[in-house]
Amino acid sequence: MIKPSLFASLTMVFALTGASCQSQTTSHDQTTQTQSQAGSNEQNPQKCNPLETRKPNSPNQKPAFAEQTRACAIKTNAAFEVQVLTKGLEKPWAVEPLPDGNLLVTEKPGRMRIISASGAMGQPLTGLPQVDYKDQGGLLDVALSPDFSTSRTIFWSYSEPRKGGNATSVARGVLSADQTRLEQVKVIFRAMPTYDGHMHFGSRLAFGPDGMLYVTLGERSDKEIRPQAQHMNSHMGKILRITPDGKPAPENPFLNQSGSMPEIWTLGHRNVQSSAFDEKGQFWVVEMGPQGGDELNLIQKGKNYGWPLVTFGEEYSGAPVPNSVTDKAGFERPVYYWDPVIAPSGAQFYSGKAFPEWQGNLFVGALRDQRLVRLKIENNKVTGEEHLLTDRNRRIRDVREGPDGALYLVTDESKGELLKITPKK
Repeated sequence: MIKPSLFASLTMVFALTGASCQSQTTSHDQTTQTQSQAGSNEQNPQKCNPLETRKPNSPNQKPAFAEQTRACAIKTNAAFEVQVLTKGLEKPWAVEPLPDGNLLVTEKPGRMRIISASGAMGQPLTGLPQVDYKDQGGLLDVALSPDFSTSRTIFWSYSEPRKGGNATSVARGVLSADQTRLEQVKVIFRAMPTYDGHMHFGSRLAFGPDGMLYVTLGERSDKEIRPQAQHMNSHMGKILRITPDGKPAPENPFLNQSGSMPEIWTLGHRNVQSSAFDEKGQFWVVEMGPQGGDELNLIQKGKNYGWPLVTFGEEYSGAPVPNSVTDKAGFERPVYYWDPVIAPSGAQFYSGKAFPEWQGNLFVGALRDQRLVRLKIENNKVTGEEHLLTDRNRRIRDVREGPDGALYLVTDESKGELLKITPKK
């Protein structure tokens, strides 16, 4: 890894990102679905048919190792069904199952509500601070405190309106006993700098086995701020590690480094809207890259993941990402990348008993490709990929596993849905 002291001195000018990772699509109305896919053996990654067969956006770019892209196609053996629990959610961004079987859902305009296990939609909770709702900004992720069963504490991220612009902030509050409001609300962290923009806020929240809160942040996309993904005096384009009180976590790699934000855990990220811990306690993120450059990264303390110096893909205009390469000593290689992109949002390692063959697999929502992606990962390498729900034509914004072993998803639409995937009866 290059010395951290060099990061803050890196300067460059990049072309303006031409569009967001999202695209508008036509949706259809459907209440339930049953899908059964006849299984085949999950094959050797060196001797198989890759799932992805489309022409890449950047055909001249080559993977650094054999398993880095276009994994073997795999298929789920078990039959399952998809139930629409709730309709009419406005741009839902996150779903968080509660211990009692109900579900917390956020909506980008600034609402958080509880959906019952049977799909009944509750009224919006009161007590949330104002959000800056426009384009990619608004109310974003939600996560339960590790001690939620006793403290009833909830954490959420959002684009906060500020003088001169906005930025991602994290707040916490206590869910009232009657589940109608949030009390003792406090903003525990504010990403800096404030910027007058409307893209690449991040952000996912995940509590690690260490009890610390991991926060993913985008670099805000525009050419004048994009280089800050490599600057240590900025939170932009970083993954942060903070305490439940919002303070820099102990043993952070740059905690005592002059000129560095002490919350920084890793740097060089573009726009991370997917993160999850696996059964070994390893932290993974799925990152929205440029066109042809979405990445799966295994996050390690203090590492640099490259953006915008090292990346696969190209600008949305089709032009190369300025001054970039696909591989360079001192920067972490992605474990896997997609070209063309899927536009990843939401991630979950499956550990439930409802689908034994899915245990240990990573599920990722796909916005642009409108599907649910399943990755088989062995020895920290992707050895198989499956695309599910392709016939539903829905932009999958988030995916979480419930205490019942079901998968819960929300779709990114003005009339969004809450979906539940269970074994077929």
